[in-house]
Amino acid sequence: MDTQITLRWLSVSTLLFVGLCFILANFIGKCQADLLDKMGHVKLQMQTGINAIEEGSGQCNAGYPNKTTVACMINAEIGAVLAVMRRNVRWGVHYMSDDDQLEHSLVQSLKALRRQIFSWQNQWHVISPALYLQPFLDVIQSDETGAPITGVALSSVYKILTLDVIDQNTVNVGDAMHLVVDAVTSCRFEVTDPGSEEVVLMKILQVLLACVKSKASVMLSNQHICTIVNTCFRIVHQAGTKSELLQRIARYTMHELVRCIFSHLQDIVNTELALVNGSTALKQKTGGLNNEHNSANRQLENGSLNSASDGRPLSTGIASSTVCDVAATVVDEDTTIASSGKETDLNELQLMNEPYGIPCMVEIFHFLCSLLNVVEHMGMSPRSNTIAFDEDVPLFALTLINSAIELGGISFHRHPRLLSLIQDELFRNLMQFGLSMSPLVLSMVCSVVLNLYHHLRTELKLQLEAFFSCVILRLAQSKYGASYQQQEVAMEALVDFCRQKTFMVEMYANFDCDITCSNVFEDIANLLSKSAFPVNSPLSSMHILALDGLIAVMQGMAERIGNGSLSSEQSPVNLEEYTPFWLEKCENFSDPNNWVPFVCRRKYFKKRLMIGADHFNRDTKKGLEFLQGTHLLPDKLDPRSVAYFFRYTAGLDKNLIGDFLGNHDEFCVQVLHDFARTFDFKDMMLDTALRLFLETFRLPGESQKIERVLIAFSERYYEQSPHILANKDAALLLSYSIIMLNTDLHNTQVKRKMTEEDFIRNNRRINGGNDLPREFLSELYHSICKNEIRTTPEQGSGFPEMTASRWIYLMHKSKKSAPFIVSDSKAYLDYDMFSILSGPTIAAISVVFDNAENAEVYQTCMDGFTAVAKISAYYHLENILDDLVVSLCKFVSIFDPLSVEESILAFGDDTKARMATETVFTIANRYGDYIRSGWRNILDCILKFHKLGLLPARMASDAAEESELSTETEHGGKRSTNSLSLSQLPSVSTPKRSSGLMSRFSQLLYLGTEEPRSVPTEEQLAAQQCTLQTIQKCHIDSIITESKFLQAESLLQLAKALTSAGVRPKKGNSTSEDEDTSVFCLELLVAITLNNRDRIELLWQGVYEHISNIVQSTVMPCALVEKAVFGLLRICHRLLPYKENITDELLRSLQLVLKLDARVADAYYEQITQEVSHLMKANASHIRSHLGWRTITSLLSITARHLEAAEAGFDALLFIMSDGAHLLPANFVLCIDAAKQFAESRVGQVERSVMALDLMAGSVCCLEKWTNDAKQATKEEEVAKMLQDIGDMWLRLIQGLKKLCLDQREEVRNHALLSLQNCLTGSVGINLPHSLWLQCFDQVIFAVVDDLLEISQTHSQKDYRNIEGTLVLALKLLCKVFLQLIQDLSQLTGFSKLWLAVLSRLEIYMKVKVRGRRSEKLQELVPELLKNILLVMKAGRVLVRSSGVDGNSLWELTWLHINNIAPSLQFEVFPEQDSEHLQQKQTERVEGLGPDENNSVSSNETGQDGPGIG
Repeated sequence: MDTQITLRWLSVSTLLFVGLCFILANFIGKCQADLLDKMGHVKLQMQTGINAIEEGSGQCNAGYPNKTTVACMINAEIGAVLAVMRRNVRWGVHYMSDDDQLEHSLVQSLKALRRQIFSWQNQWHVISPALYLQPFLDVIQSDETGAPITGVALSSVYKILTLDVIDQNTVNVGDAMHLVVDAVTSCRFEVTDPGSEEVVLMKILQVLLACVKSKASVMLSNQHICTIVNTCFRIVHQAGTKSELLQRIARYTMHELVRCIFSHLQDIVNTELALVNGSTALKQKTGGLNNEHNSANRQLENGSLNSASDGRPLSTGIASSTVCDVAATVVDEDTTIASSGKETDLNELQLMNEPYGIPCMVEIFHFLCSLLNVVEHMGMSPRSNTIAFDEDVPLFALTLINSAIELGGISFHRHPRLLSLIQDELFRNLMQFGLSMSPLVLSMVCSVVLNLYHHLRTELKLQLEAFFSCVILRLAQSKYGASYQQQEVAMEALVDFCRQKTFMVEMYANFDCDITCSNVFEDIANLLSKSAFPVNSPLSSMHILALDGLIAVMQGMAERIGNGSLSSEQSPVNLEEYTPFWLEKCENFSDPNNWVPFVCRRKYFKKRLMIGADHFNRDTKKGLEFLQGTHLLPDKLDPRSVAYFFRYTAGLDKNLIGDFLGNHDEFCVQVLHDFARTFDFKDMMLDTALRLFLETFRLPGESQKIERVLIAFSERYYEQSPHILANKDAALLLSYSIIMLNTDLHNTQVKRKMTEEDFIRNNRRINGGNDLPREFLSELYHSICKNEIRTTPEQGSGFPEMTASRWIYLMHKSKKSAPFIVSDSKAYLDYDMFSILSGPTIAAISVVFDNAENAEVYQTCMDGFTAVAKISAYYHLENILDDLVVSLCKFVSIFDPLSVEESILAFGDDTKARMATETVFTIANRYGDYIRSGWRNILDCILKFHKLGLLPARMASDAAEESELSTETEHGGKRSTNSLSLSQLPSVSTPKRSSGLMSRFSQLLYLGTEEPRSVPTEEQLAAQQCTLQTIQKCHIDSIITESKFLQAESLLQLAKALTSAGVRPKKGNSTSEDEDTSVFCLELLVAITLNNRDRIELLWQGVYEHISNIVQSTVMPCALVEKAVFGLLRICHRLLPYKENITDELLRSLQLVLKLDARVADAYYEQITQEVSHLMKANASHIRSHLGWRTITSLLSITARHLEAAEAGFDALLFIMSDGAHLLPANFVLCIDAAKQFAESRVGQVERSVMALDLMAGSVCCLEKWTNDAKQATKEEEVAKMLQDIGDMWLRLIQGLKKLCLDQREEVRNHALLSLQNCLTGSVGINLPHSLWLQCFDQVIFAVVDDLLEISQTHSQKDYRNIEGTLVLALKLLCKVFLQLIQDLSQLTGFSKLWLAVLSRLEIYMKVKVRGRRSEKLQELVPELLKNILLVMKAGRVLVRSSGVDGNSLWELTWLHINNIAPSLQFEVFPEQDSEHLQQKQTERVEGLGPDENNSVSSNETGQDGPGIG
């Protein structure tokens, strides 16, 4: 043993300095690293973040520091170690000797390294780190060095590790890292005082943490990671007797180690290959960690550091005063990592030496969980609600476990061994510590469970159910004996869970909808609602906390309902016959289309079973009959179905179940055996299985019944666990023996208790003639001795305690339970959940709001009301919403005192009223779809604000004109806004301006008084400002503008409320305020109508009747009738483009304008005309029906006769007919008639009539287009009908033009003839029937020619100026049309009559006299026109010489007329014909006819051309 040397220079201040440096170094290093990252410089960042060295030049390889720089640093560290060694007498003598051989090997290695470092030519990353680390490691491992020397060497190693020269790419870095870990964990040094020891321990922690955080840490093996963690925990354990600084640093290091290690869990994909045969435990330490024979210098007994000062493990006898023997027991027996000395196979040895991963994580996590095994180490009763164990150890373990779970997250799911630890050992310990009296421990347990729920809930279904039922729900209620602190922590944890958006949904889907699970959702809801309801006591923090939980659940529902759902209420369960629903399975628990209907169906069954259980408890027979009637049991009772009913139905009387199962009836015996088969006793101890079996019913007292029950149990147990027992008889006998032992040990009347030997002796030779193993029987005895088997289980549906047997059963059950359903953000089950939660929640919020006196609580309640309103509206719960609105409006109706100013101030000072007001209008704006009777209450609030002048002046107007641009700015005016400023509020000292004439007069009376006006105080101004802000936040105008989104029924109720509120009082009772209210309500009604144009049919009848009553009851101009008339016009203007089905009704309503009183009409005539014109222009393209167009054209026709309105009316018609833009078959004739009236009208200039004619003529293009469209029809009947209609419209058009051809005005008359000609010649594409053309000639063309001729003969030139020119145009029209149609008409039998009629009119026009003499123009025009016709007829062989001898052929008749017009035409047109023969024939024909007959030819031929054709 080396001589102990006293250290003179180390003091307590050194210890403090080193510790502080350790803590601050991490923080400063990280800050430096972040700064360099942002600056973009080349970084040399240490993994621990202590140093970040920037080299400006000299770098050969990116990412590595300069070679010389690193050499200098290492040289400095060598010098530091040698300097400290030199101060020691032992090392100093050797060092100063002239004989180098006397130098110690440690000094020699350091000096050799100093000589070499500057001579190395290669870069540092290609140099093995062991070359420059080994001398320092030798110093650390040497038991001859003191604490100062070891400390400096550790600092040097730490500095080298934090340089960027060592990473995963460095040569032989793995070996170097292993050397460092082995050296540091086996560090030995002389301890001279506690301060120096603590310095070394802190530096050991520093170096080990640097190893794990280093870039080269990936090269560490599983074994080395376990060794590092084990060493750190030993130091944590030893620090209990040392300074506070060391304790904190050690715990911090342990925490950082766990974080670093488990942060890599997400990077590990699978553990299948790494986990050989499913086992990953490292059972043996290698590399000298537990094998003392490997190295004398590397000694770690049981994983603890050794100190050379006393030669014993540091952990021995060094424990915290709070941990004492328990901690020592934990450390020695169960908490050391890989302490088993069993032989391992080659695969396990290989795993230990591989780069670290799952194996070491499993061991570390198991180690952390074992720190919580207080029951095993303390010998505590598992049912104890308190722990005598100091909270320090479990808090430390829980903190580390929580960090591991936070970083590993969902990755635990991929690694079965880790997951198994969480499912069983960790959760079992959490259940135990959850009942801790320590609030800190309980809070930490809840945090861990919250993290587990967040990451791994799919693997912890039954564990979570048990935690909530056995821990949270028990502690949160005072009746189970929990302290107020426990209740508060449990309630806080429960509220944290409720704030998870899908928590309550998943509780409901996984537990409440599972027949085999408890109703966790309902239990939580009931707990929160009861805890939030103050009963005969003031509000406390617990009430508010519970209310927060309820509101969080409601807000979660409110957020989900907008994301779509598969509503359970739309698919009710129909159970027409029994199905074995106990055994139903869901096809896919990840698809909502599968699991949502499945859980809804299971919930239905569960509800019905609860009702059936109530019936069963009252009368067993009637209860079973009820279940049969509801198809929950088959019509013919089946033992298996009854057994499942007993097994899984909660709330059944366990005494009745026991009596039924113990009955000797054959059916009951079958039910008993089927009941036993519902249990899974595989791999379960007999006493545990018996406990579980007897917990489900009360064991009958009669021996025969007990026997039958135990027989059924024994058969089932032996069937599943036949390992030790020879046969089922052995199981039966042993079960009997256990029941007797339980009675003997726990019955107070039994004085002499059975001993273990008695129990073993009583069970000899029961196992098929052989004895059962003594250990087996001994274990059974002690289990019964510690924990009684309760043959009389607790009744009711309270929250049970978690016993060991129940936990074992839970783990068995979890293997077969349905998967945990993970809900997304959609409202799959919220309707059912809200049905359960809404009543208690609304009651709780209402009472709390009524009793609260804090603005923060007010806001919480308002948030809850808003969420409830949203959900109620979504699920069509109108009654709840109306009641909510009525209740809140009561808080708004506080201001009804004498004056306006007092009302405003009172409202501004009342926070509750203002918040209720904001909430009322928030609900109205957002969820008004399902408000019904509540609209009247809301409207009353609006009217009160209006009377007080608190609403924006143009609220209703702006709402009505939301889509129209304001024209006020165009006229130079300032555009009014929809905002309300403080200056608009009524003055505090003066009456409101609109309060009436007397109020205004009283205002004037006080102007002359000497009393000064009162100045508003700061409080009054603040109240006014609060009022203003509240009104602005309410967005009252949005109720009107957004009413287009209201559902139909809600919209009708709102309109009815406005109509009833806007009815004027009877004459004599009306006031200016009443008139103002009526006008305001009418504006709102019109605005709502305009905003609901898509469904105007819902509102129109009521709106029309209201406006009609106003119009017909008003005899003098006033604001109300003005709003009514122009509101009606605006409604038509805005709605015509969107609602074709009521277009006619809308237009018909304009007839109310004609019913206005004369005085009212005169006042608004000009504006009405302009509005009608705008309406026509804007909506012509949206009117389709004939009836609607009839109304429009009637209005337009009327305007044609009014000077003021004609221009606007014609502009509208021009817009309709121009280019046929808006002409339709439905309005063609009507528009032609209207245009004809404008053409005939002499109001205004002639140009308007000419334009009207152009409109008429241009409309023929539409007919041609429609003809082409008609040909595309598939059915011949449709084609024929459409073509016939087009022909009728065409005839109506030319008939209209015919009348205008006779107009007295020359411009109109001549333009009409040209228009008619254009229409006739442009109608070729219309494909009119020949009969219609013949009708056109008779009724239009010939009529025009004849009528004009008559006018020229009967009227003076003064009446018809330049009639001669009109006759010329008429003849041209006749001939041009005839020429165009000659080929088609020549094939008709009536062509001869038509041709002769044309000839006769040409002959007449040749001879006509205008103003007493023949017209030269006509004399020249007729032969020319006739010649053109003859040439065309000749070319088309229409006119050829006939061989007839009767003289009536077309040839002879034609020349008979032509000779009277221009005899020379025959020789010009037919020169090849024998003129003499033709002359002879003509002479004979003339001589054979008398004068009368000759004259009658013309008249007959012109008069017999087909009346009625067409």
